[in-house]
Amino acid sequence: MADVSHGVSQQSRSATFAYEGWSRDGSRVSFHFNLGGNVAREVWEFDQDVDWSTPGLSSLLDLLAALVGLSYYKLGAAPRIDLGPLALSASGRALLHAALLDGLGEFAYRNDLDLSDVQIGGGIDVESVETPSREGVLIPFGGGIDSIVTLEGVRRHHPVSLFVVSPTQGRFAPLEETLAVTGLEVRRATRQLDLEVLRGPGFTGHVPVTAIITLASAVVALGTGMGSVAMSNEYSASIPNVVSRGCAINHQWSKSLVAEELISRALRDTVGSGLFVASALRDRSEIWVAEQFSRLEQYHAHFRSCNRAFAHDPTRRASQWCGECDKCLFIDLVLAPFVPRERLRAVLGIEPLSSPALARNLETLVGLGDERKPFECVGDPDECAVALQVLAHDPDWSDVDVLRDLASRVEPSHLSDHLRSRGVSHAPRTWLL
Repeated sequence: MADVSHGVSQQSRSATFAYEGWSRDGSRVSFHFNLGGNVAREVWEFDQDVDWSTPGLSSLLDLLAALVGLSYYKLGAAPRIDLGPLALSASGRALLHAALLDGLGEFAYRNDLDLSDVQIGGGIDVESVETPSREGVLIPFGGGIDSIVTLEGVRRHHPVSLFVVSPTQGRFAPLEETLAVTGLEVRRATRQLDLEVLRGPGFTGHVPVTAIITLASAVVALGTGMGSVAMSNEYSASIPNVVSRGCAINHQWSKSLVAEELISRALRDTVGSGLFVASALRDRSEIWVAEQFSRLEQYHAHFRSCNRAFAHDPTRRASQWCGECDKCLFIDLVLAPFVPRERLRAVLGIEPLSSPALARNLETLVGLGDERKPFECVGDPDECAVALQVLAHDPDWSDVDVLRDLASRVEPSHLSDHLRSRGVSHAPRTWLL
């Protein structure tokens, strides 16, 4: 179960954090930051086919730099931020401010910090451009059930390329296996974190990684002549984990509808309406995604959603599903109503749902634990409870007593409620038809 304890940190906050812009050498882009005298540099290496002369691309790199900097800002959590040479629109500044308060919400919660006093100054106003509308959809791809369902929906009606970000320490084997199944063109970037700085003294915690990947995807889409970026974030990503000091704390904030709309406005005010970004799954549930994925049997032996397979350090990467984390448990839970038990066990190589050691974790997933949901990328408690109810009445799972016990303590909505669209979506209908 996720540790959500927090207390007063012994680490003191630094005075200032300054952006020092970015530099480019061919397809290699370096982002520079000053942490009150301690200099950090993060390097991204993009594919050679990015046309860096594309109007608006420099401004998108400024926007990307703004969010990349949060990985280093968190070390000192300074009350004053200087944007330096970055050119941002008003909506770009609003995105950064929200990413600071809400995207770093879990970080602040765990470190008992109040970031509401942070002042953002400096920078210049962006000179926006209007890019023409173009065909082609770029899909950031992580190798899990969400991005697989997105690509299989979008590719029916649109030309599609995939985008993958890898660490410089080496590509992720399960992701590469899944990519091979797609048969699609893959555009790539490598991200080299300044590990010397990040491993030094300072606060630690979660940053809005998906928002960073979304903006990096926008850079690649614009620079390679594509017109859209299709994300793979469901409606449950908008549901917070806890409320603290009157603020909702959401581990998945950068996958939420609010974040999507902030990013969309910032991109529109920077490069116009020719580049469109939205989540294809925004009005869908994790259960709906699981049902769709259950039919895509060509991926079953290759996909991986266990976070331990994606550690930056290759020596720490799990070679199989670990079967111990909330993500493994959740994937087992949402796929089990649609994939026969024996086949699902063979696919995952594990069965977290029958593990006594994970009974408390399962209790939390379905909304019976101390927190709203684990600090992990999992579905909301109601859809987890719906899946649980299905299994509690499935003869194949009759030997797992904990399923029936927990099912008797929850009152979820009906499965059918989660198998239809709900809520707001800004994605074109053709993305999932």
